[in-house]
Amino acid sequence: MDLFWLAVSTIAVGVFGCVAWFWGSNMILDRIWPPRGPNAGDNIRKANQVRPWLFLGPAILFLTLYLVYPVIDSFWRSLHNANGSRFVGGANYSWLLGDGKFRESMRNNMLWLLVVPALSTLFGLIAAQLTDRIRWGNIGKSLIFMPMAISFVGAGVIWKFIYEYRAAGETQIGLLNWIVTSLGGQPQIWLTLPVWNNFFLMLVLVWIQTGFAMVILSAALRGIPEETIEAAILDGASPWQVFFKIKVPQIMGTIAVVWTTITIVVLKVFDIVFVMTNGQWGTQVLANLMYDWMFRGTPDYGRGSAIAIVLMILVTPIMIWNIRNARREAG
Repeated sequence: MDLFWLAVSTIAVGVFGCVAWFWGSNMILDRIWPPRGPNAGDNIRKANQVRPWLFLGPAILFLTLYLVYPVIDSFWRSLHNANGSRFVGGANYSWLLGDGKFRESMRNNMLWLLVVPALSTLFGLIAAQLTDRIRWGNIGKSLIFMPMAISFVGAGVIWKFIYEYRAAGETQIGLLNWIVTSLGGQPQIWLTLPVWNNFFLMLVLVWIQTGFAMVILSAALRGIPEETIEAAILDGASPWQVFFKIKVPQIMGTIAVVWTTITIVVLKVFDIVFVMTNGQWGTQVLANLMYDWMFRGTPDYGRGSAIAIVLMILVTPIMIWNIRNARREAG
């Protein structure tokens, strides 16, 4: 109960603090430049120039404290040795280039990038199209979207039970091995199978992200002008032609945003790998490797920070492109 009351009190203090800040700062601003009297117009203009910063100020402060500063600190640590006592320059980055686990992580991350965004977007597009055409489509959407409400750790635990292994002759509690043995096959330790185990892990993230893709793409499909679809049908276009040649081209911008958003999630994937394999059996990824160096055994903050910087460099261009594309779509 101590943790419960701590959480409740933290929420209460946070909410009260936000209300007190916005109410108090606006009251002080109105006292400095009162919105009445002979200079009311000039005071209102000055107050309106300052007022937005009262709302943005806390966000900028916390972004600087929890985002900008950690990036700068991580880069500085990446230029030092394990405990930060000696400057080593680019030695940690040189080590990365020759480390077998880092190369394995890069290969696996690239494989995740090829598979997960493509399948998630494809399945999301198919689900969006199908659920918009059936009577119980909203129920279907709810079921498909439901995995988004589960944390990555929770999803990893669920799927670890699906892949669970028991020796031949024992009762299989893993769904996949139960199906295999019911069909006369032999149970497998799925998460240790070379190469295939990476795809079994990817399936978990595809299962989660398909719901996200479906919701965004469904909204985009509903925004397509009916006139273009009706014109295509009158011209004799089949349902497949309407979908692939009329609908999909008109939502390509949204598809690209969904694709890149999932790509950013994939580059930072950690929880699923950590829970299900902990990077063993050839499934290591960059975020899990960074965690290993930073917090396992004897921490090496220099190497862990170097991996973090590489991960940030990989994510940043995609994030910038995504933001620009979203702004272009909004415009």
